[in-house]
Amino acid sequence: MVDIAVDLVESYLRLNGYLTLSEMDVVERRADGSYRSATDVDVVAVRFPGDVYAAYTPDPVQSRLLLIEDEALDLPSGMIDVVIGEVKQGEARFNPGLKRRQVLETILRRLDWIYQGGIEGIVDDLQRSGLSEARARSGADIRTRLVAFGAHPGEPSLHLIPIGHVIRYMVRFMKEFDEVLNPARFSHPAAAMIRLLVKCGFEVTPHDPH
Repeated sequence: MVDIAVDLVESYLRLNGYLTLSEMDVVERRADGSYRSATDVDVVAVRFPGDVYAAYTPDPVQSRLLLIEDEALDLPSGMIDVVIGEVKQGEARFNPGLKRRQVLETILRRLDWIYQGGIEGIVDDLQRSGLSEARARSGADIRTRLVAFGAHPGEPSLHLIPIGHVIRYMVRFMKEFDEVLNPARFSHPAAAMIRLLVKCGFEVTPHDPH
């Protein structure tokens, strides 16, 4: 069964140009030779440099109006961004198991060919600080980071993006590009529901506890 919060975050990342893998099971071998699930990684995403547009047009002026970008993702020009994300419907936080070496190695082996110097140093950096900056095989810079998505009252940061921000961004995108999106189909349930709410004229506003 799809976790709606994971589905929402994956839709948000894909919209912003990331290639994604969600709900990745990490299985490890016990000392007695049996196997167990070490953890479930909610989302792994990779974004290569370059602008992303809501639609294609050969007109460079019109293209700028169709540019998709979210400053919360803090994407330096020319840098590859790798996100290992923990998604919570409640408080944004990391599961302790996410930083285990066997978990990080299992995830990054899927991307080993990107890194110029292999993944061992990347794993060390992520265990220490949740952030690694290295060189890619292409010669570009590559940033790898742990990011928590969930309930949080503050602003987005390098390692934390509130679910509230994700929802507001998706709603704003659906409104701004309403005409452009008419021919589009949304296969992810969370994105499809937000699109339906916007088309039906619903307003999404945050709850004010005061």
